[in-house]
Amino acid sequence: MTPSALPLGDPAPADGVLPAQAALGAAERKFSLYAHIPFCAVRCGYCDFNTYTATELGGGASQDAYAATAVREVGFAAGAMEASGLPPRKLNTVFFGGGTPTLLPAGELTRILGAAVGQWGLEDGAEVTTEANPDSVTRDSLQELAHGGFTRVSFGMQSAVPHVLKVLDRTHSPERVPQAVAWAREAGLNVSLDLIYGTPGESLADWETSVRTALGYGPDHISAYSLIVEEGTKLAAQIRRGQVPGIDDDDHALKYELADALFGEAGLSWYEVSNWSRTPEDACRHNLAYWRGDDWWGVGPGAHSHMGGVRWWNVKHPTAYANRLEAGQSPAAGRETLDADTRELERIMLTSRLSDGLAIDTLNPSGRHAVAGLIAGGLIDPVKAFHGTLVLTLKGRLLGDAVTRALLD
Repeated sequence: MTPSALPLGDPAPADGVLPAQAALGAAERKFSLYAHIPFCAVRCGYCDFNTYTATELGGGASQDAYAATAVREVGFAAGAMEASGLPPRKLNTVFFGGGTPTLLPAGELTRILGAAVGQWGLEDGAEVTTEANPDSVTRDSLQELAHGGFTRVSFGMQSAVPHVLKVLDRTHSPERVPQAVAWAREAGLNVSLDLIYGTPGESLADWETSVRTALGYGPDHISAYSLIVEEGTKLAAQIRRGQVPGIDDDDHALKYELADALFGEAGLSWYEVSNWSRTPEDACRHNLAYWRGDDWWGVGPGAHSHMGGVRWWNVKHPTAYANRLEAGQSPAAGRETLDADTRELERIMLTSRLSDGLAIDTLNPSGRHAVAGLIAGGLIDPVKAFHGTLVLTLKGRLLGDAVTRALLD
């Protein structure tokens, strides 16, 4: 998923060639691909991602033409990486996000995947995921995705409670989720479910119903995200007008604690602040690539990419995106080369979110000194810290920003 607002940055060259820093140490980093599919049947009221309904777009940005446009960027990416001196690397993970990727026919998604595999190849056991709404798949489409190389599907369940789904403007009914999960299992795909907590009007009992219902479907992986109200969305306007209640941080904390306890009882372990998996192998390796600072190329309008501390982002509107590629130009709108301090901040912020933890001896002296205070405050696990690794406690996960600030001061 890509945000609707793009950051400021330096101009990106039309040929897509990257600064020399991007290639430094690249052979030791894993390489991934993100493919943004910007289409949705309906724009959800809480959504701030760069998405469009089918009737908003035409030309090379239309649903019918989109796969060909994305394939064109895959070819452009391969040429730009080679020209930038990046070594040949196979894809470790591929992730199709959106939007709703499965609004495209399964054959179009496998066409984009096939182009990427043709350019770079796949590592043995590579993870290939698509997001999907439960009502945007069929038994046949999931079979076609599996036969085309996909290994995993992440369903946007969000809630099992109809009135909560209504506030979120979700189009599926709760009864559709178990059917979609069963079809995915039949196709041999691993299954992840996405949940959202803290929706206006959602009680603690509602949230418990959603968590227990999701667990009843036996997923390999669950993501649980707190609802963030973004300015400019329909939901933000509804809250401002008093049509629905606002967001309560204490309510979010209670729901997170409940989810963590119920997931643990069901045999799922947290490996990142908002993610739980049945086994370590079921963790989303693509998202781990983001948190660990690996390399990825983002295909699609508004998609972000990262190579060795060089970050860039594509133009936001699908028509502008398609026009640039048709002209043989990079779709990048801007880029930045991260300095050492920024890379260190991001390393601490992202690595400390993981259950694997952050090696304490990699911190600067003031950061190492702060560990004792974090232990005293109950924010990090003293047993793990004693063995040289910083791992957040439940309290620390709820106050993650405080941990990051303490380690950087």
